[in-house]
Amino acid sequence: MDEQRVSDGGPPPRWRHGPLGTLWDKEERGTRWPWRSTVVITVFVLGGSNFAAHAQQSGRLPLDALARVLLLAGSALLLWRKRCPALVAFGTAAVTLVYLAAGYAYGPVFLTVAVACFSAVVTGHREVAWSAVGMLWAGHVLVTHWLYRWLPPTGDAAASWWQEAAVATWVAGVLAVSELARARREQWARERAERARAARRRADEERLRIARELHDVLAHSISVINVQAGVGLALLDTDPEQARTALTTIRAASKEALGEVRQVLDTLRTPGDAPRTPAPGLDRLPELVEQAATAGLAVEVEGRPPRLSPGADLAAFRIVQEALTNVVRHSGSRHARVRVEHAGGELRLCVDDDGPATGADAGGSGNGLAGMRERAAALGGRIEAGPRPDGGFRVLAVLPSERKQDRAPAQAPRTGSGSVSSPSKTEEDR
Repeated sequence: MDEQRVSDGGPPPRWRHGPLGTLWDKEERGTRWPWRSTVVITVFVLGGSNFAAHAQQSGRLPLDALARVLLLAGSALLLWRKRCPALVAFGTAAVTLVYLAAGYAYGPVFLTVAVACFSAVVTGHREVAWSAVGMLWAGHVLVTHWLYRWLPPTGDAAASWWQEAAVATWVAGVLAVSELARARREQWARERAERARAARRRADEERLRIARELHDVLAHSISVINVQAGVGLALLDTDPEQARTALTTIRAASKEALGEVRQVLDTLRTPGDAPRTPAPGLDRLPELVEQAATAGLAVEVEGRPPRLSPGADLAAFRIVQEALTNVVRHSGSRHARVRVEHAGGELRLCVDDDGPATGADAGGSGNGLAGMRERAAALGGRIEAGPRPDGGFRVLAVLPSERKQDRAPAQAPRTGSGSVSSPSKTEEDR
């Protein structure tokens, strides 16, 4: 759950309220105990401190049982540095301060504090780490410049301020390295979250593309089937031969729709394979004219389609298909015109019908114009749709026809690119 929240870009969970207050890092619960590194650090601290005690015999006390207990305690606390880094940071600082106040030799005893504070910073407990090292440095100044008179070893003198400056430099170095590691870790988390968001965004775009493709495939075929079914029912008793023709048309339209739906769904099952059949383009305009004729709509085509890139060709075909489907559904006219123009690197598709609007519900989803606008916008084009001054309805699509559009990244769909304000109810249904 925590990893999922981080991948979504949210803040990393840090705290848990319980017997230890807010000093338990929720992100690190369930992690493995750092046995190996703790054993290595313990051996190094004990061996180094023993060597330092022999080298500092004149000024400090030799290691005894209490000193070794303190060294072991400070190192053993590191076992919990990933589970409760705040307590470990304060605990190692306190143990080290007691060790120094007892008059034992300087040595790698500070290593435990460095490791604990590093873990605290990289897990998000910056204030805790700074407070722990600040407490250690302030306690060291207090011991070496004031309490040394009453603390062992007897006859000890105050430490020089150069020594305090060296300790302060060490503290600053530890914190600087810890902050750099924390910044790098947060950067990695942001990069993982961004990659996850990009993957989800690509999946959403692919789902939108498939949904738009299925809508365009099904809307046209089902509209033809709807019209022919009505004709067949009306003529079933009076003209059985014409009803048979309507049923034959329904069978052909449904077969074609199933084939195209299967082609779209095949990309979901085998996304890495090439499509088995080429994507439809304007070269299939005669098929659209024939299908519209079976639905009782006479279509006149003006102009010759140019050679287009695959993406523009598919978008142009689907726009003309959807526009003719809207005429069948929503227009009382039984005649439509498709005009194809190509000039200046632009393809202009104009679909006109003479109207008037029927106002009848043909069972559509109301997403026809929105889908056309999204297709055009994805290529950097536009759609203008609305009533004509002399009656009827017009859909005008302007698409870039240059092949560079295939190499350019697809733009985000822009809705509301139509040219008509306050559209009528019938236009919205289209």
